[in-house]
Amino acid sequence: MGKTSIEWTDATWNPIVGCSEVSPGCAHCYAARLAATRLNQVPAYAGLSTYRSHDVGWTGEVRFLADRLDEPLHWRKPRKIFVCDMSDLFHEKNHDSWICDVFDIIRRCPQHTFQILTKRAARLRNFMDSPRFHCAHVWLGVSVENQHFADERIPLLLETPAAVRFVSAEPLLGPVDFREVKVSPQYLLKEKWIGGGGLDWVICGGESGPHARPMHPDWARSLRDQCQAANVPFFFKQSGEWFPNGQDRNTGELPFPRRFEVRQTIGEHAFVKLGKSLSGRLLDGREWNQFPGYTELPCTPKPK
Repeated sequence: MGKTSIEWTDATWNPIVGCSEVSPGCAHCYAARLAATRLNQVPAYAGLSTYRSHDVGWTGEVRFLADRLDEPLHWRKPRKIFVCDMSDLFHEKNHDSWICDVFDIIRRCPQHTFQILTKRAARLRNFMDSPRFHCAHVWLGVSVENQHFADERIPLLLETPAAVRFVSAEPLLGPVDFREVKVSPQYLLKEKWIGGGGLDWVICGGESGPHARPMHPDWARSLRDQCQAANVPFFFKQSGEWFPNGQDRNTGELPFPRRFEVRQTIGEHAFVKLGKSLSGRLLDGREWNQFPGYTELPCTPKPK
């Protein structure tokens, strides 16, 4: 697919497409929505996602697109490449041979940085046990939406060999405290395991799309503060569709026109639906666009 509007990468590469839901963060998947709407006339995506109750969802079918496999070989300028943003590389239906073919291309493109993000952390860990897949230009990450899935997926990520390990907390549907995640002792460093051999990067963002759920800014602030305390790069992708209403305590007036009066609440806090572009990417008045450096690891040559 090439060019992308995703803020933390330069390009997307989709040799595998199609997916299925595994947790609440999947409920309003942007990729499923794209497959059912803007891409529904593209043969590669036909039938992968369908409408249901005014929303869209994956059918569970996955496809290997061999004609897309060599795309990164033709991109001479180095770039960060998000692998399979229209699927999950470690989906349970993806054949091992498909994943091996993807890594064969990755090994042949050391000029690029490949970003692999999954919700299937157990298969990620098991697959990456082989030194065959250890490359210095691969970043491995897990997606977490709340504390429950942080507790479930992050320990598995930390057991996975990688040059860079990262977490994408998007859509962030609840608070996440990294200090509450139970990890093996070897990943602890002064009780700040998200640095020093643990996590190397954290992405955070609210949900977008017609059925998006609001993200409380305090959840994002907490992740930012935890990263700053551990000297870990933090990237704030977006506030999402919803924004705190900022009601003036003296006048009771909202700062937004009446057309934005659709509201939701989280506890005592009210949110107004502005849309992704108006809600923006600022957290406490500034953008957070930090990226990791990474430690060099030997890249295993392709087997003869």
